Amino acid sequence: QVQLVESGGGLVQAGGSLRLSCAASGGTFSSYVMGWFRQAPGKEREFVGTITWSGGPTLYAESVKGRFTISRDNAKNTVYAQMNSLKPDDTAVYYCAAGAKVSGDRRDYEYWGQGTQVTVSS
Repeated sequence: QVQLVESGGGLVQAGGSLRLSCAASGGTFSSYVMGWFRQAPGKEREFVGTITWSGGPTLYAESVKGRFTISRDNAKNTVYAQMNSLKPDDTAVYYCAAGAKVSGDRRDYEYWGQGTQVTVSS
């Protein structure tokens, strides 16, 4: 079955950067939209950003716009979240997901990874 595996999380100081990766396997993903979401303790899972395999329409949450960049490597079936100027409020478990359309709604995504922890210290 389809598997999405995130990696690249860790501990970083405020103002620093991390690059998250999401490796997709178990199917072909050219027709999917890939999304990043995050969930902090005690909070709902929230949208971060999306990308298509063609590099077409993307969406970013206002909270990360200008700081995070979503990209992809089609040959590797891998998507990335380059996260710069990190803030303590960015601390969360970050999830990648695959869905049918460009959307910031988690209900539009069918497949989910296990998550990777990002902790930003002040």
